[in-house]
Amino acid sequence: MTAWDRFAAWSRRNLPTRESMENSRLLRPIAHRVLAPELWRFTRRSVPRGVALGMFTGILIPMGQIPASAVLALPFRANVPAAALTTFFTNPLTTPFLFVLYYKVGALLLHVDSAVPGQPLGDAVGAAPSWLDWLIQDVGPATGLGMIVCAVAGAVLGYAVAALGWRAWIARKWRHRHDRHDERLGDARNHD
Repeated sequence: MTAWDRFAAWSRRNLPTRESMENSRLLRPIAHRVLAPELWRFTRRSVPRGVALGMFTGILIPMGQIPASAVLALPFRANVPAAALTTFFTNPLTTPFLFVLYYKVGALLLHVDSAVPGQPLGDAVGAAPSWLDWLIQDVGPATGLGMIVCAVAGAVLGYAVAALGWRAWIARKWRHRHDRHDERLGDARNHD
């Protein structure tokens, strides 16, 4: 079994079904809208939108990512299963690394680690701040900005990769169909 086959089997087991969405108490008030058939069809436009939406909600919303992506799929006409599946890239194994990435991106943009020239010596020698001050003043803003930047970049990248992947898949299907057609023509000529 190839890695792709394992991934396909895993996604079939873990993708939310229309029935599970219908039974979700969080989605019950809007279930009739989320369960609209056009949001569950796999099309060349809805799947990349779903992937982009899943990347965005997967990064910005720490809890309830699947219901959030399902609700946001409505105005964006995105594919609900693609959005829900994409949110799984943030999981307990990847989250610590992602938060480090968010902090690094935010710190780079905010210049958190750069020294301020001409800062008075009294400020530099002052008492060490508590961990809560450090969290709120240094880590929080940098991580928040990094999350926003990574969410937007992830959504754009996810959309592009999904759109290119869709095109490659369709091109492969057409090539396969064309090859089968050529084989049939060749077999028909050989029989004549």
